[in-house]
Amino acid sequence: MTGLLALARASAWNRRGTLALVVASIALATLLLLSVERVRTDVRENFSRAVSGTDLVVGARTGAVQLMLYAVFHLGGASNNIRTASLEAIAQHRAVAWVVPLSLGDSHRGFPVLGTTPAFFERFRYGERQPLRLAQGAAFAGDLDGLYGAVLGAEVARRLDHRLGSRLVLSHGAGGVLGAEHGDKPFTVVGILAPTGTPVDRTVHIDLKALEAIHLDWSGGAPIKGLAIPAEQARKFDLQPRQVTAALVGLKGRAAVFAVQRFVNEYEGEPLMAVLPGVALDELWTVVGAGERALLLLAALVALVSLAGLVATVLAGLNERRRELALLRAVGAGPRHVLLLLAAEGTLVTLAGLALGLLASWILSAALGPWVQAQYGVALRVAAPTATQAGLLGAVLAAGVLASLVPGWRAYRLSLADGLSPRT
Repeated sequence: MTGLLALARASAWNRRGTLALVVASIALATLLLLSVERVRTDVRENFSRAVSGTDLVVGARTGAVQLMLYAVFHLGGASNNIRTASLEAIAQHRAVAWVVPLSLGDSHRGFPVLGTTPAFFERFRYGERQPLRLAQGAAFAGDLDGLYGAVLGAEVARRLDHRLGSRLVLSHGAGGVLGAEHGDKPFTVVGILAPTGTPVDRTVHIDLKALEAIHLDWSGGAPIKGLAIPAEQARKFDLQPRQVTAALVGLKGRAAVFAVQRFVNEYEGEPLMAVLPGVALDELWTVVGAGERALLLLAALVALVSLAGLVATVLAGLNERRRELALLRAVGAGPRHVLLLLAAEGTLVTLAGLALGLLASWILSAALGPWVQAQYGVALRVAAPTATQAGLLGAVLAAGVLASLVPGWRAYRLSLADGLSPRT
């Protein structure tokens, strides 16, 4: 068997020019398969680790997925705000341990601004219930003296080259509109969070009262003409927010989660809804599952086309090799050996394509990983193949072995005399 493999390697190397194209096509198909699966896995993992230790996410009545997307991942927009009086009623429920309000809508050079309270840095958890950690500085205190303090996510600080003490100006809404900046009330960076691999890295955090202060002289999304309230003067106003976008809720015990959810959903003061983060994410995966399967199917079809190219290439060269195979038969090789020889060649070509595709996927992840994380907040990992990826590699290898049996069977049926005296 060892001699047969050595002969297969030598034969494949002798036709390396033609087979290199087949190896390249299998490598590209493998790269596509692994990339789709890697992105799917890493996106799910990043979404799943974005928030933990939070029992409920509360917001205006809308879809569970939409609420999770804008409250936790800062994607899309809220259908409506909720009153802080409603959150106070929820906080008074006997099963509720804490409530952290969230207010979104403004931005800073393309990054979302989150108005919250100092409790956010104490209560928010990600991954395996890991707390937020400040790499530099401290969180804003939540008092009027430090009203215009901002805590930056790691990605915001890195990309915008902000440091402690840096001054920044927030934009109203998504930004990019002339005159939509809160230039009269600049903020000072007082803290920079350590990287988390979650949307927190791409967020500017400010106090809820500061968010109220910068909008005192705004109405309907635009500055009020003839009214300009200086930054220092804003401290004299009542800055307690009356509305927020959403809230994170933690319970004293998980057993009460459905009772509190029902209490929120049936709240009479205004239409609210409470969602369990895990359930909302499962719903999201159900929605995007069809697209994931379609991409995997497309990648599998590309792999099949590449393997079909392997069969076609070997079959096309079979007529040229009939005398070679007949000589092997003449020196003692049986039909079974010829079949195994061609099957071994096809298997080696498939293995070479798989190895090259796996290496390319690692290089691509390492090269594009930082850019993808910066643009979309998704961390692509360079890691050993997962069980699913290993299954895909095994499936491609098995298909390659089966495909190589087709020309092998064709060669098996060629007679010795036919090979020594080929028809023209």
